[in-house]
Amino acid sequence: MKVLKITLVLFILLSPLFVSKASKAQCAMCQATVESNLKGGGSTGKSLNAGIVYLLIAPYIAMVGIGFLWYKKYRKKDVVIDIKSEKINLN
Repeated sequence: MKVLKITLVLFILLSPLFVSKASKAQCAMCQATVESNLKGGGSTGKSLNAGIVYLLIAPYIAMVGIGFLWYKKYRKKDVVIDIKSEKINLN
């Protein structure tokens, strides 16, 4: 059952790699503006790419920060595990 779950998760995660088509990440007007600017010697395309990377990374940084604060707040300190020394009958 565990192998089936792992196979299913891998299939779901990897299937978009084989099914997806090439797509453009910019609208036609943005792409035309950037291409004409790059042909003229401008650096708008590099700035646009840096902005896209910035927008992509910001949510991940926020989630790491929230996860760290959640871990620090809710972790248990000085936990004592009291296990009975008698045998347990499972029948």
